[in-house]
Order: sequence, then C-alpha cells, then structure tokens
Amino acid sequence: MLNKFMKRGQRKPSKSDTDTYGFTPPGNRNSESVSTSNVVVNHASRGGAPPVANSIGQQQQTPSGTSIPPPPTGSIESLPMFRDVPVSERQHLFLRKCQVCRFQFDFTDTLKMVREKEIKRLNLVELVDYVQSGSGKVTESNQDEMIQMISVNIFRCLPPSSHEHTGTENIETEEEEPYLDPSWSHLQLVYELLLRYVVSSDTDAKVAKRYINHSFVLKLLDMFDSEDPREREYLKTILHRIYGKFMVHRPFIRKAINNIFYRFIYETQRHNGIGELLEILGSIINGFALPMKEEHKLFLVRALIPLHKPKSIAMYHQQLSYCITQFVEKDNKLADTVIRGLLKYWPITNCQKETLFLGELEEVLEATQAAEFQRCMIPLFRQIARCLNSPHFQTAERALFLWNNEHIVSLIAQNRNIILPIVFEALENNIQSHWNQAVHGLTVNVRKMFQEMDFKLFEECQKQFAEKQANSQQAEEQRQLTWQKIVDAAAGGTHQIH
Repeated sequence: MLNKFMKRGQRKPSKSDTDTYGFTPPGNRNSESVSTSNVVVNHASRGGAPPVANSIGQQQQTPSGTSIPPPPTGSIESLPMFRDVPVSERQHLFLRKCQVCRFQFDFTDTLKMVREKEIKRLNLVELVDYVQSGSGKVTESNQDEMIQMISVNIFRCLPPSSHEHTGTENIETEEEEPYLDPSWSHLQLVYELLLRYVVSSDTDAKVAKRYINHSFVLKLLDMFDSEDPREREYLKTILHRIYGKFMVHRPFIRKAINNIFYRFIYETQRHNGIGELLEILGSIINGFALPMKEEHKLFLVRALIPLHKPKSIAMYHQQLSYCITQFVEKDNKLADTVIRGLLKYWPITNCQKETLFLGELEEVLEATQAAEFQRCMIPLFRQIARCLNSPHFQTAERALFLWNNEHIVSLIAQNRNIILPIVFEALENNIQSHWNQAVHGLTVNVRKMFQEMDFKLFEECQKQFAEKQANSQQAEEQRQLTWQKIVDAAAGGTHQIH
C-alpha cells in the first residue's frame, strides 16, 4: 500500500473528472465540440485584468486610440477559434496554438491552474479538429512546429514502475489496477493529433519524414514502457500507421523493435509494452511476401522464440502465439524450427506456463504438414508424454486435449508406429494411478483411440509394457533382497563384537 501511495499519488480522478480523464473509444475520439476560445502563452502577472487580444495576438487599440503592446510571455491567455478568423490568418493561428500547447502543467494537483489547463485542452481539441477536417493543408514550417509540440508533451520521463520500488517481479495480476496517468486529458488529445496527422491524406510522406524521423520513432518506441494501457493502445495504433505510411522507415522500425526484445529477454525481463509491440508485428508478419526473406527468419529464431523464456510470458503470450503461428502458416517448413524452439524453452517447474505452451503447440501443429512433423515428432512426444503424467491436472488435461484435434490425430495416425510406443507407458500410468478423475477419463478415451487405430500395434505395446513392469518388479525384489542381506550382515557383525 505504501509503495503504491509513494509511486502514484492520486491515481483515480474524482467522479466530476471522469469525462476529462476517461478513455474515448477510437470511433468517438473527435466528437467533442469546442464552444470557447483557445489560448496563447504570455508571462504576465495574474493580478491585473487580462489584456484584450485580437485574432492573432497583435497589438491592439484602446478606446482612446493608444496602442497596447503584447503582454510579456508567461501566463496563458485566450486565442480565437479557427472559424473566427479569415482563412489567410489560420496558418499563423495554427502556429500560435502549437506554441501555446508546449506549456506543461502539474496534474498531481487537480486544483492548480485549472483555467489554464482547460484552455490548453480546448486548444488541442481545435488542432485535432483542424487536422482531421482538412480545413487547410498545414504548411511545412507548421508541421515542424506541431511535431516539436507533440514531442514536448509525450516524450517525458515515465514514473518508476511498482517493481522498481519493491524489487518484486513485474507480473500483473487481475487484482492489481492499471496505472492511469493523471495528465491523460491532455496526453490523449496530443496522441490523437499525431494520429490524425499521420493518417491524413493531406500529409505528404516525403515531407513528413523530415519531422517523423528515426529519432522521433525511437522516442515513440521508448514510450511503450508506459504503465498506462490507454497510452500503449494509442502508441500501438500510431506506430502501425507510421509503418504503413512511411515505407522508408520499415526496416528501421523492425530493427528497433528487435532491440527492445533483446534487451527484455537477456537483460531486464521487464517491459510493459511487449504485448502491444507483438500486436504490431503480427500485422506486419501477415503482410510478409513469399519466399520469406532470411532477415525475417532470423527474427523468428533470435527474438520471437526466445520470448518464451521470461517468467512474465503470460502477459503477452496470446500475441506471441499469434506471431509464431503466422510464420508457420506463411512457410510450413518453419514448423520444425518453431517446435524445437518451444521444446528448448519448455518450462520444468511452472505448470501454468506449461499449459500455455501446450495451447500454442496445438496451434502450431494445426499448421504443420507431415514432412515437418516427422522431423520433430520423437522429442515432441517425449515431452508430451511427460505432460500426460503431470500431477497438475490442468497440464495433463491440456496435453490430452491434443487428441481432440482432427489434424493432429491424422498426423499421429500416420506415424503411430513411432508415437504409440513413446506415449503408451504414460497412458497406462495415468489409468493406474492419476489422482484426477477427469484426466483418468480422457486418458481412457485416448487409449481406446489408439486401440481402434491399430489393434495389433496396441497389443504389442501392451505386451512390452507388461514385460517392462515385470522386469521392474523383479529388479525391485532383487534390490530389497540385497538390502536385507546388507542389514543382516551388519547385524551379525554387531553381535560378534558384543
């Protein structure tokens, strides 16, 4: 409790702030209307009456005709709305609004500078509406100013994560509430402005790439470590759109994401945005042309498969499994590589993680053809046999569910001469001694399936199992006799001494 208080302070807004801090669904992000003026930054004393501003903050005339110079910069004063100025002045007004929105506020105190915060928020809404509506093409200099303003707002030091205070593992639980950034009422609009700029048909990629450059993309990727899920969702959408629009950046983006994965796997094992980055990659992998480039295959082997190693895999396993399956569906020959990779990182003591692996394995096998299956089936079914005998009933149950998949059963049937001898002992042990009734029932069904598949082979395996049990029992009896002789000899020696 103390840790959360130290880290986050005021994490939840009051009911009156719900609309300001709430996350607007993507379809409704721009439905907000603006009914008041927007702002300009001026450093003037708040004690006096605010100066009267004209449409673009130029010098104004008092009733007596005396010129009033613009106030010194410092406080935030109103600017007009775009619709209230001539078209010829809107680009200059756009510039002024961007300059105003550079102003930063402390959102940990909800009562501090309330008016100024609202003025900036309304200004951001105006900028979003202007870019989205295509009211006028934004000049190159204004695009530069806008991206600089966006950078000032979103590229910031993220607050320390909870595990950095406590030293605990960064594994989210259902009970833990996600961190919500108190400045989201402004951040959301800044992200929305960036998104609308990137997707706008008026935005020329050849011009925009000067401002959305490699440095900007790297800083954007750094923000994926934010604990606020709303921010990560916006980042995911924006980066995906940048990847689609700026073809020149595509290799760089893939390489930068690779580097994040490498650092996560081999150094920190702590990052909040792995799931979102994998979602982007899932879409990218889906668009890979065939034959697949060697670069993409190396990415699978060096980054995606090792992502099965971290303890926190449950946080992003669904997205990871989708990416892995996409590779196999694109190129069937990669199935052997993927399955052997899964076996390499197969958990030994973590039953929940093992259950995830079995689910992913089924999806991969669904897309695996007979030739690739035969290359890896021996080590694969040795591992499955171990899972069948797991004392954790969910792991054993999930392994038995593989026989519910028609494609997997057909692969097993084609190679039953090799597979049945590997798993037969595990099936018999379950029937004889597994504690869970559901696992016992499923094992009986699988055993019956093999029996109907090839009765002669089944009888042969049964005979071999009986012989093995008899030999094992004989060896156990011999061991007991040997120990008894040792005990008797020791007792006789003790008696002679006395």
